[in-house]
Amino acid sequence: MQSVRLTVLYFASLREAAGRAEETVQTDAASLREVYEHLQACHGLPFPVERLRVAVDGAFARWEDAPQTGSEVAFIPPVSGG
Repeated sequence: MQSVRLTVLYFASLREAAGRAEETVQTDAASLREVYEHLQACHGLPFPVERLRVAVDGAFARWEDAPQTGSEVAFIPPVSGG
């Protein structure tokens, strides 16, 4: 797998846990799931993959999708409404 450079966006409680709204990441991950799991370990992100949605360049994506250089990846936590 070739290394790719991504912009990662964090929303809501993930932003609080990561201590930032976005960051640029260089990764060899084969899937978006692997990208998240690496960042989860680095930042202590509170949610397992199964509780999140992932979007790439503004459109929902699948966790199995391979990250692409230059993409903007957003991890979206569950939202409580009322």
